[in-house]
Amino acid sequence: MPASTLAPPAPKAALRTTLHERVENALVTSPYTSGRRVRIEAEEGAVRLHGRVESYFEKQMAQEIVRRLDGVQRIENLIEVVWLRGAIAASNG
Repeated sequence: MPASTLAPPAPKAALRTTLHERVENALVTSPYTSGRRVRIEAEEGAVRLHGRVESYFEKQMAQEIVRRLDGVQRIENLIEVVWLRGAIAASNG
């Protein structure tokens, strides 16, 4: 029987997204958060959220979205709530 000319399958690790990518995607695509204002650090199941949002609801939603993701074992929510819309724009620019 002739040898197969197909390439070997990709390693399973290459097919999976990283925890950082899953967290970032979940926050950016959520209608409840301003995911682009949240910075993420993720390593070995621990996720740290940084940034500024406009309400405590948004801060809590970011944490709840992350909590439901596979691979998340611990969350440190360091997101600051800034009440004035102009204050966020001024601090980012």
